[in-house]
Amino acid sequence: MAGWPNESSGRLCPTPRRHPPISSTLPPFETMAARLEARITGITDAIVAGHRLDPQQVAAFIAPAVIVVAHNAAFDRPIVERLTEAFKLKGWPCSMSQVDWKEEGADSAKLSALASWCGFFFDGHRAENDCLAGLEVLTPLAGGRTALAHLLETARQPIWRITAANSPFEQKDKLKARGYRWNGDDSAGPKAWYRDVADAGREAELLFLTQEIYGYDPGLTPRRITAFERFSDRT
Repeated sequence: MAGWPNESSGRLCPTPRRHPPISSTLPPFETMAARLEARITGITDAIVAGHRLDPQQVAAFIAPAVIVVAHNAAFDRPIVERLTEAFKLKGWPCSMSQVDWKEEGADSAKLSALASWCGFFFDGHRAENDCLAGLEVLTPLAGGRTALAHLLETARQPIWRITAANSPFEQKDKLKARGYRWNGDDSAGPKAWYRDVADAGREAELLFLTQEIYGYDPGLTPRRITAFERFSDRT
């Protein structure tokens, strides 16, 4: 983890003000085979044996933070929330999915590709290096505005999760083509197709379901999701 002050405008403050990062190798929450591919990361069971993070130290480190930025927050957030519930109190933007990198000219949203696009390289699969590289790619874009400013603007906007509960089976292909995803986990809501939309698209999406999927008004209630819930297991 690395802390870095920034202005509300989205401009990163100079490097000397950066808080010293903290990092540690630690055993995975599940088996190494399930959580890490040693052939890619070079991190083996032997390397992490005997290491652990102190949840209290982690909670103290993030206490001053308003947000926690991760490059693939959908992967990172559920894991660290199991370490300490302090992460549940923070808003989470995702620098991978909430910046339109292709629109900015990058070929990929992968961190190593963005680093190359920005003109630098780093040793990946190490927490501190990944954090510092993530900060570096949030610097000014071609138009003079920072990627961080774009990220914050997107993260501040709530989304609406529309669940097409009890939708006709024969409409599944149409839902999938529309961008709906299937939830097969009972603990994460009903088993049904769902889609997240911006506030501006909410009414249009409900109209689509009424006219194209159900043939009648199913009385669906969209669920509002903010940065405080987004990317977590609670959505």
